[in-house]
Amino acid sequence: MVTLHPHAVLYRDGAFVPATPEDKAARTKTMAYPILTSHSIGDDPDSLAIRFDAMASHDITYVGIIQTARASGLTEFPLPYVLTNCHNSLCAVGGTINEDDHAFGLSAAKKYGGIYVPAHQAVIHSYMRENFAGCGKMILGSDSHTRYGALGTMAIGEGGPELVKQLLKRTYDIPYPEIVAVRLTGKVRPGVGPQDVALALIGKVFESGFVKNRVLEFVGEGIKELPIEFRNGIDVMTTETTCLSSIWITDEKTKAYLENHQRGDAYKPLSPEEGAYYDRAITIDLSKVESMIALPFHPSNVYTVREFLQNADEILASCEKYAVDNLGVKEGAIDLRSKLKDGKFYLDQGVIAGCAGGIFDNLAAAADILAGKVTGSGDFSLSVYPASGSVMTEVFRHGIATTLVQSGATLRSAFCGPCFGAGDVPKNNGISLRHTTRNFPMREGAKPKDNQIACVALADARTIAATAANGGVLTPADSLDITYTEREYRFDKAPYEARVYNGYQKPLPETELVFGPNITDWPTFYPLADKLLLSVASLITDKITTTDELIPSGDTSSYRSNPEKLSSFALSRKDPAYVGNAKRTREQEANRRNGKYNPALAKIFTLLGIENPADVMLASVVMAERPGDGSAREQAASCQRVLGGVANIALEYATKRYRSNLINWGMLPFTKKGEIPAKVGDYLYFEGIRKAVEEGDTEIHATLVSGETLTPVTLYLEALTKEDRDILLDGCLINYYKR
Repeated sequence: MVTLHPHAVLYRDGAFVPATPEDKAARTKTMAYPILTSHSIGDDPDSLAIRFDAMASHDITYVGIIQTARASGLTEFPLPYVLTNCHNSLCAVGGTINEDDHAFGLSAAKKYGGIYVPAHQAVIHSYMRENFAGCGKMILGSDSHTRYGALGTMAIGEGGPELVKQLLKRTYDIPYPEIVAVRLTGKVRPGVGPQDVALALIGKVFESGFVKNRVLEFVGEGIKELPIEFRNGIDVMTTETTCLSSIWITDEKTKAYLENHQRGDAYKPLSPEEGAYYDRAITIDLSKVESMIALPFHPSNVYTVREFLQNADEILASCEKYAVDNLGVKEGAIDLRSKLKDGKFYLDQGVIAGCAGGIFDNLAAAADILAGKVTGSGDFSLSVYPASGSVMTEVFRHGIATTLVQSGATLRSAFCGPCFGAGDVPKNNGISLRHTTRNFPMREGAKPKDNQIACVALADARTIAATAANGGVLTPADSLDITYTEREYRFDKAPYEARVYNGYQKPLPETELVFGPNITDWPTFYPLADKLLLSVASLITDKITTTDELIPSGDTSSYRSNPEKLSSFALSRKDPAYVGNAKRTREQEANRRNGKYNPALAKIFTLLGIENPADVMLASVVMAERPGDGSAREQAASCQRVLGGVANIALEYATKRYRSNLINWGMLPFTKKGEIPAKVGDYLYFEGIRKAVEEGDTEIHATLVSGETLTPVTLYLEALTKEDRDILLDGCLINYYKR
């Protein structure tokens, strides 16, 4: 299905041929090159300073972004900034606080000139596809699945501080990324959907980091056979490969999509020039892609459904072992093998939702499969979430809604909850089959620390519908003999015209922001001192640490506008002792700033020969192997900062997003080579750290204090720009802009 080409290639006559280093000048022939360089205000194509055409945030992130920008001097939004309300749109947690955030968002859109999409109208990425994506554009979003490459738009998901920079007319600064060609060949078989293609790709590249922080450029004759929504469905899942962004060739189908969405002027043909140079390449033979499934607990845990059913007991046993080894659950607490009966695998739930699943073509295909059938009155249930008001209108116009509801499915409004653990929580020991974006632990809403454990497996809407039609027995859609109906989709703007507030270029500065009781300002963050004593507050040895583990999603999302309250959830499902450890060090630092001596540290100061403890900044550090996989949410870093953290130490950072978040919140992104013999409660002492950052030193020397043993340690601070260093010295992005 998927073949990796790990060496540089040229794309000639629709095929890959080996490239030499001298061919690299032909990188200008890719689609990505002119888009990236035309959006960069600098003169150096190897060092990009990008300004975007538009931005988008949802109601987990926009309050913090606007609060940060306000504290940094924001007067109005200088570019179209869309605030959607698709994550915290259920007011089940925290009383009024979710709707209080929405009131804040609307008042901010009025005051600063933004675009406000009320709850249940559209999920963030569907709205941006329908209204803002266009050929040759660039869009920045505070959600990791900001991907509109299939519409000719290079889109990037980042942490909130990067959006703050754009609001303050600064730039997104990155070195020119490597470009990876993804050549699609062949034609998909009936029953195979976009999620199947996406999972096949993710399963092949994630583990090795083959496309990490690179741009995927989709080419090949296989694209012309794919409907635009099929392309969108693949594209949005490229986030799970850990790539930076994506771009596709555009054609008459792209043009027709944009014309249908009343934006025909946003179309222009995009394709690489003959002989374009790519740093790496991938070939996907669409004709060989089967119905796929990603088993718990990661989108890369991928099998064909056929392969899984042939080896289900062994595969499920490995999932159960992962839960025991990594999630802190007792052996036997999760029993997936109990779902196997007579060679059949029984699911408890099916969900089709969000920017990946809730698109029109997926719902139409699901209706074709379920027509005349019922899900039954047993344990299995099916929920369907159309991704926008326009999609909702069309599923009613075509009778799709009627077919789905008559089959036993429940029809919901546009909501991202099933993607991050705030909707359709299965029963304890249940497993949900979902066409959503992720199946990380707790993404289904379970709480292992309260002995509630459930799981999510990812699959395409077609296989979910086939499974529903079979009473919850896993059934690959490519095994069905179904005639799929072609339906004309007509974009209906009426739902948006009725409810969306569009204040772009019409700021009303006299508008008062509406603050609910949960919306609080950021605490004071102090500049980096020259002498720094870091307490190891958490040591995580997992191969990968997701942002969901650093700060849980789900019900905690309701507290995103209250930094102190939210920080109490940091690492709560991975290392419950972390918050207490960090707060003790934070209190010690507060004592130091107030002139109080910390007798608990006297022994440490003596061992290190520190004569004046008042000169030593006290803070905490999290040590992990590869932290930051998954969501773009800045709170994975900012919560540590609120708790008094000023550093992470890692072998490497799982995503650029997370590392950027650390820097923007004034946290030193140290890397290490090999193991450091530290444990929780140990200390790392840095003499001259401020000077080292100022001068751009990449090799940083520290002393590890473990008991009464002092051990020299070498850490690394690499690939920091001058602005990165200044932000770290000032203590955070807010301080940097104030200065």
